[in-house]
Amino acid sequence: MMRQFELVERVKAYDPSVDEDALNKAYVFSMKAHGQQLRASGDPFFSHPVEVAGILSRMKLDSASIVTGLLHDTVEDTLATLEDIEKRFGPEIARLVDGVTKLSRLELQSDQTKQAENFRKLVLAMSDDIRVLLVKLADRLHNMRTLKYLKDGATRKRIARETMEIYAPLAERMGMNDIKDELQDLAFGELQPDAREGIRARLAFLKEKGGNLVERVIVALDDTLEKAGINAQVSGREKTPYSIWRKMQKKDVGFEQLSDIMAFRVVVADVADCYHALGVIHSRYSVVPGRFKDYISLPKPNQYQSLHTSVIGPEQQRIEIQIRTREMHEVAELGVAAHWVYKQDATRTEGRQYRWLRELLDILDHAADPQEFLEHTKLAMFSDQVFCFTPKGDLINLPHGATPIDFAYAVHSQIGDTCVGAKINGKLAPLRTQLANGDQVEIITSKAQVPSPTWERLVVTAKARARIRRFIRTQQRTQYLDLGKVILQKAFRQDGHEMTEKALDAALDRFKCETVEDLYVAAGAGNVTGREVVSAVFPPPPDTKPAKVVSLSRARGKKAAENAVPIRGLIPGMAVHYAGCCHPLPGDRIVGIVMTGRGVTIHTIDCDKLAEYADTPDRWLDVAWNNAEDTDALHVGRLNITIGNEPGSLGSLTTVIGKHAGNITNLKITNRSQDFFELLVDVEVQDLKHLTNIIAALRATPVINSVERARR
Repeated sequence: MMRQFELVERVKAYDPSVDEDALNKAYVFSMKAHGQQLRASGDPFFSHPVEVAGILSRMKLDSASIVTGLLHDTVEDTLATLEDIEKRFGPEIARLVDGVTKLSRLELQSDQTKQAENFRKLVLAMSDDIRVLLVKLADRLHNMRTLKYLKDGATRKRIARETMEIYAPLAERMGMNDIKDELQDLAFGELQPDAREGIRARLAFLKEKGGNLVERVIVALDDTLEKAGINAQVSGREKTPYSIWRKMQKKDVGFEQLSDIMAFRVVVADVADCYHALGVIHSRYSVVPGRFKDYISLPKPNQYQSLHTSVIGPEQQRIEIQIRTREMHEVAELGVAAHWVYKQDATRTEGRQYRWLRELLDILDHAADPQEFLEHTKLAMFSDQVFCFTPKGDLINLPHGATPIDFAYAVHSQIGDTCVGAKINGKLAPLRTQLANGDQVEIITSKAQVPSPTWERLVVTAKARARIRRFIRTQQRTQYLDLGKVILQKAFRQDGHEMTEKALDAALDRFKCETVEDLYVAAGAGNVTGREVVSAVFPPPPDTKPAKVVSLSRARGKKAAENAVPIRGLIPGMAVHYAGCCHPLPGDRIVGIVMTGRGVTIHTIDCDKLAEYADTPDRWLDVAWNNAEDTDALHVGRLNITIGNEPGSLGSLTTVIGKHAGNITNLKITNRSQDFFELLVDVEVQDLKHLTNIIAALRATPVINSVERARR
């Protein structure tokens, strides 16, 4: 355990202006407060805050952070109070200790159902002062180092999984790569002990077989650079077992097939020397294709900068080399701590390295609940980067697999909401196109455009997904509300009652709704039926007979009511869904079926599927196409087509559909013989008349034997 004077001297080595008195007072206060408490390992509990302070000092943090590390468990685990801390050490230290204490309390009660809420609070806490997270990371690192002493295996695995999923990615986002590597490897040892030991055994075998190979490669690289007149500091190491295992998983290869399990760092004086050293190494050794990355010109979001390359190096070993300046090396080792306030004014803490934190707060604002927030932030933190450019040359970095929709939301939320198309490198491209490094992307927008529910399947960034989901929730609520009003009005009218908001107030408690609007939404979503609401407001006499079920034939033949819900123009996939069994089109006679929790599904009036709802008249809803609305919305019509098996027949089919402004979205061969092919074709059309014209044109084509509208 580090002694008091050793801790003070370590901090003074990088910060001569350190508050020695505060460090000494905190050391003694923590030691007395924890007294005879012991950890699971049997060590004095006081050893833990001292080790945490030591980790923070290796990050070269300010004295307030070191003091917080010494005191972070006193309020939680001793008789000391926050008032005692503030009285002895001031409001700043008290605020930091309070932030870490709250997170520790959350952690103690953490399980899978609460983890999301805890992480949300962690993000809010570190948004006030990033040092709360730095202390928490140091606390977690030491706890992981001593995790093996906990007897409960389930608790060890929960802590390891939480470390792997949350704390290690946060450390990476903050640029603290050494801490990230150690957290991942320790968690890996708990979650996959056999895999870790297997890799360690193989590394030990290679080390024994190759002797001091790392040292020999360092000497060879140093000699090569020195002959070129470059003053460089070269170091090397084996990659961690977790890093090797992850590469084996990603590339789907065995250990023997990995050749770059060694990484070397070349630290030089300035940027010019970085590129000079790269040229020297590439001219001396064979380059591994596709393994060069320039993070100096295009830094990572956490401001990490280096040149990465892989070569067949000394002794024909395939090695990875990172080339950087001393300042870049400090940022790579310490991350955000490299820019801390003891070096520069506090405005530096608002720089570009905190953009990721602002993005997390933006996601927090749009997420529906903590679980969704946790899902989005995991997406945001686990990602390889793709660098793209706006037409003006501004750099936008996105995760691998990002599409133009992700790009649009990364530029601005409003641009994302109104995106209708994209040009990639000057050519129009589908919105589902995956972007590649160096792509120039121009987003085409329209004021009439709104986010589509289908976009959620096309995006990979958390910001885009959260924004799209929020829009869908808002639109769904509005549409559920309108549908719910009509459903309840119909139910009240059928029972001879007048629906008023005052009457509905009496039913709110019954259906656990806070407002009448919430009750409308519940009815529109199908969670509550109109008859249930009427019965709650006007309870029927005990001897009342059940309502007579409307026959299916009568329901089909009945004319749509004057107050039928107009559905054209509503966004499919929200409150309204078009049935996949009959593919209704504007112009078809239609009926709506209220589905529990899904709103209304629209069927054609002659759809065979309606027989399943013959005994539930409460779920039938009068709906109508809003023909007065000028909309360019397209609908899918499905056709069964039989064509002759001869050259050019399929081309004739597609040509006819295209000439009549139809767009084929899906084509499937369902049966084939020597003379004929039977096809199932989905065509985007405006309405029934449009589809009828296409059918007539197809029937007039010689190679087409038959065309019928599909009803399945």
